[in-house]
Amino acid sequence: MLEELNVRNYALIDTLSASFERGLTILTGETGAGKSIIVGALSFLLGAKADTTVIRTGSEEASVSAVVSISEGNRDVLTWLTSRDIEAEDRRIIVRRSIKTNGRSSIYIQDVPVTRNDLEEFMALLFDLHGQHSHESLLRKESHRKFLDRFAGLEEEAAAFNRIFTDLADKRKALDGLLSNERDRDARLELLRYAVEEIDKAAVKSGESRDLEIESRRLASFEKLAGHMNAAGDAFFDGETSGLDLIRRARSSLEAAAAIDSDLGALQQRMADLYYEAEDLAEEFRGYRDGLRDEPGRLEEVEERLALLYRLRKKYGSAEAVPEEDGILAYKAEAEAEIEALSNAGENRGKLSAEIALLEKEIAQRAAALGEKRRAASLKLGERITGILTGLGMPNARFAVGVNPKVRAADPEGEAARGQGRPSSQQSLPGRQASLVIGPWGAEDVEFLISANTGEPVKDLSRIASGGELSRVMLAIKTVLAGTDSSSASFGSSASKRSADSQETLVFDEIDTGIGGEVALAVGEYLSKIGKIKQIFCVTHLASIAVRADNNLKVEKKTSGGRTATSISMLSADALRKEIARMLAGDAAGTAALAHADELLAKYRK
Repeated sequence: MLEELNVRNYALIDTLSASFERGLTILTGETGAGKSIIVGALSFLLGAKADTTVIRTGSEEASVSAVVSISEGNRDVLTWLTSRDIEAEDRRIIVRRSIKTNGRSSIYIQDVPVTRNDLEEFMALLFDLHGQHSHESLLRKESHRKFLDRFAGLEEEAAAFNRIFTDLADKRKALDGLLSNERDRDARLELLRYAVEEIDKAAVKSGESRDLEIESRRLASFEKLAGHMNAAGDAFFDGETSGLDLIRRARSSLEAAAAIDSDLGALQQRMADLYYEAEDLAEEFRGYRDGLRDEPGRLEEVEERLALLYRLRKKYGSAEAVPEEDGILAYKAEAEAEIEALSNAGENRGKLSAEIALLEKEIAQRAAALGEKRRAASLKLGERITGILTGLGMPNARFAVGVNPKVRAADPEGEAARGQGRPSSQQSLPGRQASLVIGPWGAEDVEFLISANTGEPVKDLSRIASGGELSRVMLAIKTVLAGTDSSSASFGSSASKRSADSQETLVFDEIDTGIGGEVALAVGEYLSKIGKIKQIFCVTHLASIAVRADNNLKVEKKTSGGRTATSISMLSADALRKEIARMLAGDAAGTAALAHADELLAKYRK
């Protein structure tokens, strides 16, 4: 349950802090006051994608935090926390998320940093948010399958099916690649073997071009190099007054002085160290100078070798490889692996074909089992939603979930091509007249259907439902999936029940779109009922829904110091009376509006 929400510098919000209770909490306010901004801030905390545009103008950072309590029996949430070594205190956790103007963001659950995906996964166990445009998902048939699978507790099974389907498609693609390669295998093998032989013959070594380039520069400027080294040697140790002789004399004199004044001991030791270091340096210097040789013909050999390596790099190398020869050697290793694969193509093809056959059998069995479970669940879901719609002002409505096999006309050439390994996003099971198509998520299309009037057949939801009907259908679906309808415990796996029950808070942003009158009264009554089971937040413009609230909050936009800010406050009894009057007639002080507000509050406020 959401106990506290704190927002700083988010959109029009400067600083906002609010505490919440159980039951149905209604947020009201003038259009544009910022009700949806508050829902947006909560959505940000639930893990929604966001960028720096959410930061209030003139601020460096936007942040949203919340205190969330967890019921003792909420195993899904407690298991998630335990798996990440996060400990709740008194069954409460603090969740924080912030974003800075430089794009950097931070997310913490308690004091543990987490990713946005982790945040989204965790908060989805506690909250279900229905935004202003969420009903649009009802118009997308791909969402219908997800709703049905969630209701039936089939999400994990469907995900496993999808993984196997993807594996099968990948193996078919790999087999197709082998078959294509076999057609050009001989030519490819000849090319690869020539490349390996050429690289082997060159005896390429990692980093050798770098050493050769150094040697090339030394040989090309041998006379200058030898002259510089001889001049340096004369100055350092071969000349009559060489540097090494001067250091030796200084060391001898300082030793004599230190014998007289012991305070010179440290200085004398440093001079001795300098002398020994100079002797070592002179020894290495002599070794290098005496080893210099002018080798006629060697420069030509080095340059020929560099030219060969350059040609090989151009043919087989990689611009990213450092040293450059590593790219050549990597190409050789890849070529050898491909040679082995092509040489064993027959064996690999047979192995892949056998794996594909097993996967095809498994995918067919899984598709059949998944389809059977979906068809059974579709009847229950249709009954549940129809029952809820009856209480939401649609007494003649009939909601159904169509689960229809994916089929297409027989295509012998297409089936033969797929048998040859052509990759496809769908798999087919052949039949006489048509084939059953297995897609990434099963062998059936799921579609929501509705009839709003007695005697009319059910039809595509998107073609016949009005905005108000869509809002009520979505409200029904959300409450069924959240486990708040009266029969929620009678269907679905235990895992799906736990997942539904874990969502302790439901958020509805303007669920009243397109409704009014008696329908609004029915929606208000229904929200009040589920508010006895869950914590409900609802943004509304309808007084007939607002009067049902256990807690009423008003969102206002205020201007101070030339800046506009959104605020939120709990309404007192008198303030609530005026707010209901405003919602009824646009006049918070009118006698008639206040009288009507008093009537509604007396009738529906318990």
